[in-house]
Amino acid sequence: MQTRNDPLALESQICFALAVASRGVISAYRSVLEPINLTHPQYLVMLALWQHERLPVRKIAELLRLEAATVSPLIKRLEALDYVEKRRSSHDERIVEVSLTETGANLRKTAEAIPGQMMAKLDMGEGDLRELHSTMTRLIEAVDASQAQQQDSSAQA
Repeated sequence: MQTRNDPLALESQICFALAVASRGVISAYRSVLEPINLTHPQYLVMLALWQHERLPVRKIAELLRLEAATVSPLIKRLEALDYVEKRRSSHDERIVEVSLTETGANLRKTAEAIPGQMMAKLDMGEGDLRELHSTMTRLIEAVDASQAQQQDSSAQA
């Protein structure tokens, strides 16, 4: 069993490292988010709304890189918590807009402590996380570019 210099060694695979890190970080968020009754995906929706205040469901899905059908149940649960409300757009009835309720807007103050709590949990400083974020952003951009190139190639075939 050879692992050194093995291009297929599990521990040398970026997909493995990303999967394990992702599960671990999301799991670490659980105890931080429980007191405010949020799951990690719901927290991401709230982050988008704290930043933009009101967004169409499709825009939330786009920002989170999820399907609208995946975002809708998250919004429904956030509505049940009285954190958000949905309304049809006054400009276009086909568009469903989501906005913060007063409870949801006020929750932002509590949530502002979460990044610091996560830095402590992960034992990483702000500089470490900025560097990691920058690397992950470059990786996301590379994946996006690769997928766009693949779609262009498929369309031309």
